[in-house]
Amino acid sequence: MRKKKSRDRAVTIVVHTDGELDSREYRVPVWAFEAGKWGAIVIALLVVLFFAFAGPISRAAARVPGLEREVTRLEDENGRVQQLAAALNRAEANYQELRQLLGVKAPPEKLAPTADLPRATAVRARAPAGPLRSETGPSVPAHWPLDVPGFVTRGQVRPGDPAESHPGIDIAVPVGTPVRAAGGGVVEAVGTDSAYGLFVLLRHSGGYETMYGHASRLLVQEGDAVPARQVIALSGSSGRSTAPHLHFEIRREGKSLDPLTVVKQEN
Repeated sequence: MRKKKSRDRAVTIVVHTDGELDSREYRVPVWAFEAGKWGAIVIALLVVLFFAFAGPISRAAARVPGLEREVTRLEDENGRVQQLAAALNRAEANYQELRQLLGVKAPPEKLAPTADLPRATAVRARAPAGPLRSETGPSVPAHWPLDVPGFVTRGQVRPGDPAESHPGIDIAVPVGTPVRAAGGGVVEAVGTDSAYGLFVLLRHSGGYETMYGHASRLLVQEGDAVPARQVIALSGSSGRSTAPHLHFEIRREGKSLDPLTVVKQEN
């Protein structure tokens, strides 16, 4: 009998609506009430665990695209840093070469071009040996424009190349170095240019012209007739220049030629 009465026990739930006289009663067996209570507790725990674990996972998943973009950006920056480091190494190598050049009286005539400098030809022009031979009249440019050794820091870059167009060559020499005419001719123009600085333009026979830029002083005037090897200017760093050097160009019929393939090392 006790067991039967225990099973018949129930929980009465009274629901009263404000403003009404009647109330509603609901009888729920004790076992059903207990089962519902524990079921609600279990569901509540599951909800809490879901938000505790699923929340960070969802936030991490939302951050993945941003992290991938950040990784891509860092990889690009790392590539640029490596390129900059390589450029600095090349600049340091050129600097050391220039230092050696200034302290060596008889440097080698040529250095093997390096793979890292495809457009900056590594060439040292040596000073002329023996007495200078100069044509007295107009002639094609066939002489090196300097008496002292010079390091060619930048070679010719033709128009249309991805690099900035550079129609001549740059030869690093100290300020005040005599600049000589590469051939006999007439002074076509002298003056100042925003890029070339102080410059001399000579007209030679055979449709040739030579340009000498970044001078510190000009020693000829427009219309002067000059023989080959005459000093026409002193080197400097005028115009668009970051260090003392001579910019040397050779043109024929308006087309730029590579001076290293035209002038003779023997003067």
